[in-house]
Amino acid sequence: MHGRIPKEQIDLLKSVPLFSSCTHGELREIAHLGTPVFAEEGAFLTEVGQPGREFFLVLDGEASCRIGKKQVGRFSPGSYFGEMALLHGGKRTADVVATTPMELLVFDTREFRSMLMTTPSIGVKMLGRLAERVMEADARPTD
Repeated sequence: MHGRIPKEQIDLLKSVPLFSSCTHGELREIAHLGTPVFAEEGAFLTEVGQPGREFFLVLDGEASCRIGKKQVGRFSPGSYFGEMALLHGGKRTADVVATTPMELLVFDTREFRSMLMTTPSIGVKMLGRLAERVMEADARPTD
C-alpha cells in the first residue's frame, strides 16, 4: 500500500509541463515512483562518460549543464534531465552541476520505465523535447 502524498507535491508535479496532462492518479503514481533527493550547491549530478542510471526532475533550485567548460543549458524547477542516457543505455554526454541547493525527484531505470509505461503521454512529450535538444545541438557551432 502506498503512503499518502502531500497535496503540495501533487500540485508541484501538475505544474511541470511534462506532467500537465496527467490525471491525479497518475501524478500520485509518479510521486510514489521517484525518490526525493537534496543536492548541495556545487554537487555534480551527472558527469560526462559515466553510466546514465537516473532521470532527474528539478523540484527546486538550479543547475548548469556543461560540456567541457562551456555552459550549454540550465535546469530550473520543472526541468528534467538524464533521460537520454537512460533511453539509449549509454553514458552521460554532459556534466550537470547544482548552482544552488536543489530538491530533485530522481527515478532509477526501472522507475523511469514504469513511469513511461504507466503514462504514455509523458513519453510523447519527452520525445518532442528530445527532438528539440538534438536540433539545438546540431545548430550549435563546434569549437
